[in-house]
Amino acid sequence: MEPAQPADRVPDDPTPPGGQPPADLPAGSGAQQAATDRTPPPADEPALVASGPAATPPMDEQVRDGSAAGIDVAAETGERPAPPPRTESVKSERSPKDMAISLLVLLIPIALLLAFYRGFLGGDEPTTVDPAPAIEQAQSANAFPVSRPQGLSSGWRTVSARFQTVEDGANLRIGYLTPEGRGVQLVQSSVPAERLLPAELTDQGQPQGPTELAGRTWQRYTARGNQQALVLLEPARTVLIIGDARDNELRQLAGSLR
Repeated sequence: MEPAQPADRVPDDPTPPGGQPPADLPAGSGAQQAATDRTPPPADEPALVASGPAATPPMDEQVRDGSAAGIDVAAETGERPAPPPRTESVKSERSPKDMAISLLVLLIPIALLLAFYRGFLGGDEPTTVDPAPAIEQAQSANAFPVSRPQGLSSGWRTVSARFQTVEDGANLRIGYLTPEGRGVQLVQSSVPAERLLPAELTDQGQPQGPTELAGRTWQRYTARGNQQALVLLEPARTVLIIGDARDNELRQLAGSLR
């Protein structure tokens, strides 16, 4: 025989026998509430989203979402977002004094090189040649009598010498630089004068009258540009002295021929 239970004691198993609802709940309320909780919301109504701190995304996700949205909009519209403004660099202005110093730094080495070239390497000195081989060729060809300048000062420098046979004869050309730094050419030729003079003096050559030099009669001519010439006409040869030198230097060279 079981002892009597106290009146306020709750049974261990609240489920009544025979599937009856608990005595402390109204009949049908538990089952209906569970069924109501399991019923899905209608299709035309949006599902409720829980609100509160947990539903707000973090700040970095919002930034990423905003950047992605901006990229999507730029891709759809074909526009690019404006680049950030550039800070203009401040250009330093050079003063005239700085420019003058820079130019002076460049000119000093050039001046030193030029002085070395002129002073030690003889940059202003013309290249001289020995006329003897060309004169010997002309004498060996025996095309015309050959004369040599004699008694000229050291200021006369030979810068070219060539003997050449041509269609109508032969030519011996010797170029000189006078003491005053002017150019003179001595031409001895067996080419007929009517062909030689137009070729050497051009159409500007005009006779200016005779002059006596060392017992010979020379003819003075004008030539191209500011040049002048002395012409000696002989049966076997024609001698020309032509250049931009002054008359006294032309006469000195003509009087030295032997």
